[in-house]
Amino acid sequence: MMRIVLADGQAKVRSALRLLLEQEPGLSIAGEASEAEGLLAAMQTNCPDLVLVDWNLPGAASPQKLIASLLARCPGLYIVVLSGRPEASQIALEAGANAFVSKGDPPEKLLAALRLADARENQALHAKEGPHQNPPQTH
Repeated sequence: MMRIVLADGQAKVRSALRLLLEQEPGLSIAGEASEAEGLLAAMQTNCPDLVLVDWNLPGAASPQKLIASLLARCPGLYIVVLSGRPEASQIALEAGANAFVSKGDPPEKLLAALRLADARENQALHAKEGPHQNPPQTH
């Protein structure tokens, strides 16, 4: 189960995201934040697997600093940046975000980004378990 925190200054956006994601198997909403301070405070106690964060989240000194702070608190965190400004994509990715989705994109694009994160998480989990030992083959 992938635990996700939603961070957007608009309650309507968070509500729509929650509605969309709650219908997807394997996803769990672990929390919500309407501003940067609340998001960072939530990360002090519990690191989710993924954060969906608005590029212009209220209270952030800069989006780049917010991403750096999130990664410092939760190394390995998967960050998907949302923005109504598609031109922010390259800057967000250079700042350390794993994916960028425009708020104008269809929901399928967001779901595809989440599936990619889930696949990465499963791959990391299997890597921690180590290689599976196959029984010796006899001829």
